[in-house]
Amino acid sequence: MRRDEVDSELAFHVEMTARELEASGMDRAEARLEAERRLGDMAEMRRRLKRLAVQRDRSRRRAMRCEELGQDVRQALGQLGRSPGFAVLAIATLALGIGSTTGMFSVVNAVILRSLPYADADRLVEVHEVWQGVSGGNVSAGNFVDGRELTNSFSAMGAGHQVNLSLVEGDAAERVLAWAVTHDWFEVFGVRPALGRTFTAAEDSPGADGVVVLSHAFWSERFGADARIVGREIRLGGRPRTVIGVMPAGFDPFAWGDRAWVPVAFTPERRAMHDEHYLIAVGRLAAGGTLADARLDLDRAGAILRERYPQDNAERTLMARPLSELVVGATARARLLVLMGAVTLVLLIACGNVANLLLARGASRAREMAVRGAIGASRGRIVRQLVTESGVLALVAASLGAALASAGIGLFARYAPPGIPRLDEAGLDATALLFALGAATITTILAGTVPALRASRISAAAAMREGPRGASTAAPRDRMRTLLIGGEVALAFTLLVGAGLLIRSALAMERIDPGFDLDGIMTARVTFPPGAYADGEATRQSFIRIADELDARPGIRAAAVSQAPMGPGGNSNGLVPEGRPLEAASAIDSRLRVVTSGYFETLGVRIVAGRPFDESDAAGGNLTMIVSETLARRAWPGEDPIGRRVICCEGSPDDPRWKTVVGVAADVRSDGPAVEPRPEFYLPITQAPVQAFDWMDRTMTLVVRPAVGEPAGAVPIMRDVLGDIDPGVPLHSISSMTGALLRVTATARFNFQLLTALGITGLLLAVGGIYGVVAFFVGLRRYEIGVRIALGATGGDVVRLMMRQGFVAVLGGIVVGVAASLASSRVLGGWLVGVEPTDPLTYSATAALMLLVGAAAAFVPARRATRVEPTESLSVV
Repeated sequence: MRRDEVDSELAFHVEMTARELEASGMDRAEARLEAERRLGDMAEMRRRLKRLAVQRDRSRRRAMRCEELGQDVRQALGQLGRSPGFAVLAIATLALGIGSTTGMFSVVNAVILRSLPYADADRLVEVHEVWQGVSGGNVSAGNFVDGRELTNSFSAMGAGHQVNLSLVEGDAAERVLAWAVTHDWFEVFGVRPALGRTFTAAEDSPGADGVVVLSHAFWSERFGADARIVGREIRLGGRPRTVIGVMPAGFDPFAWGDRAWVPVAFTPERRAMHDEHYLIAVGRLAAGGTLADARLDLDRAGAILRERYPQDNAERTLMARPLSELVVGATARARLLVLMGAVTLVLLIACGNVANLLLARGASRAREMAVRGAIGASRGRIVRQLVTESGVLALVAASLGAALASAGIGLFARYAPPGIPRLDEAGLDATALLFALGAATITTILAGTVPALRASRISAAAAMREGPRGASTAAPRDRMRTLLIGGEVALAFTLLVGAGLLIRSALAMERIDPGFDLDGIMTARVTFPPGAYADGEATRQSFIRIADELDARPGIRAAAVSQAPMGPGGNSNGLVPEGRPLEAASAIDSRLRVVTSGYFETLGVRIVAGRPFDESDAAGGNLTMIVSETLARRAWPGEDPIGRRVICCEGSPDDPRWKTVVGVAADVRSDGPAVEPRPEFYLPITQAPVQAFDWMDRTMTLVVRPAVGEPAGAVPIMRDVLGDIDPGVPLHSISSMTGALLRVTATARFNFQLLTALGITGLLLAVGGIYGVVAFFVGLRRYEIGVRIALGATGGDVVRLMMRQGFVAVLGGIVVGVAASLASSRVLGGWLVGVEPTDPLTYSATAALMLLVGAAAAFVPARRATRVEPTESLSVV
């Protein structure tokens, strides 16, 4: 009834009631008011009764739905119990897909999605320098100090750098990975110590008493979690330091395994230096401030610094980014997201397989569904029953998948390459379980809805008429199963192409000459403490003595000392070749390596022009250098570099310290075979600027090639030589050069191994799907096959007929897979070495493999079709 009709009805009843009251002697106005009151009470009562009726109806319907759901679940469990083979296969397939996806999500969530464990972590930023358009450079002490004073977008700013310190107790010494930081470092992160306190500004100044703050892990492991540690004096970094605090568990800003923090204590000279870029700077945005505001603020500060210090800051500015980007790193983020995409493909393949199983099962239950419809079950009721069955499958699979995910996370963490931050935080937490539940829900929708809708369309008459002949005619029209198999093949093809490209890339990397002769070399690092070795000349002479004594020891064929012979070590410096303007714009960013004279011989690095270092490159003589082939091409294209001069590392335009090129060394792939050689140059340790040993944190690498035996046999000799020079300094980072190369290439190996495993998993699932679809068609077409055989068809004719059904899906899937791979494999471009994302050989080999396994999967059930007896088939007519 419309509202105007309701109003008219109420007005009529008010008028009639008023007349009755007026007839009883009541005044007309009072009768009117009383009538309106009575009818208002009655209307309110009717509304209340109506609301109660609606609520009772809703509760009744809700109870009915719950009862129906319970019936559906009980019936689903009964159906699965009557088909154990189907249940086991479907649950195992889904568990594999859900488990791998949930496990990978847990890793991605811990590393990428989860915020940093600090208050208002979204306000934490890293401040870095941009030079010649290259972002991410460390900050000089002068630029940090001046930049902090020139900006007002931060409530706190701190800076620091990693240092290697020796902890000495009695005759024992061990290396401690620490950070030298400004006093406001901890304020930026907003974390209070678990014990004691952090530095004051007075303690972060030259000449102050030594203090140290310990990490919770170091305090627990090294000092037995003794609460009395605060106030205790330890000898760290060559000087006594008082422990003033212990940070809470988990405080490790960059997930680099920090063990302790000491004050950086900039000297006035260091605060005024703008050309040594070694600090990592962090800041906390002021309340109400945004990252965009901070970037504008830093841009203004950078302009002022360029104007004040044009020689050091030309083409250099300051920039900020969220701290999480520094912690995770763009490379690790991209790799994990690609792997997440790969396991998602496995889940989709699993969904396709289960959908095919459900379609086959739906066809076998056609009469059951038709009878249920004939006796009154609605189509929606039938769909709900079948979707509930697939939902039960998915929930059971999700439970099993959660267990698989937990095991998978452990395996991933165990075999993952180094450099993935916060990986230890990955686990099967509430977020991961919700993800598994969500995956189960999506799986139910993807795998169960279409088969359920299809089964609900079958009419009773059609189902009752359906017999062997009807089944045979239905088979060719069952395109849904063919499309699902084609989709599985396409997804598996995409995974296998990615794995194939990475495998070919790994093989190409093995053929690349790193520029080193790695066999038989042992390396170890030495860090001299700043106290006793504050004088750079003392540090220099100690390293020269180590190299000389190692070289003289029996059993050592060759030995040298280098800043960093392998990996991304070495300081970055700008070189200006003679003839170019002495300004930052002319500089070539190059990697510096300070070495002893035996370096090139020990590592087998070829000198392709000129000479190696020798006794003539002594302190006080003409300054010399050796450049890499890449640097020579950049600095003097098409010209002979020998005898050319370069300014770098020291001096100024007013007082240039020219260095003469005496040799050209072959390029070495210091960052691994996957990375193109950078411009590099070498300085003899005898002529290196004394401040270089501060840049290097008084740390260098011993490189030893034993005369006989395993490389590890050189370690006792290295310890003995170092003990003769300074028994309080330990060796650390001991490794064979082959082991170092394996660590550098660990990420590439892990990527192709994991993607290969996922590709094989997808292939096996697709093979199972192909087998199932052909077997299904064979079962439906038994009558047709019997007739064909009775009419003279050979076994080969039957096999070809049946295999054609599977091959249509395989060929279609390969075509789609090629297109998908061409689009998706480009994301692997940065991972590949020596192979293009569109490599024809990889695509051809993958297609051939898919055809081969597809043929094998289709042949087995097709061959079984030849055993159909014509008399058996014809007898059912």
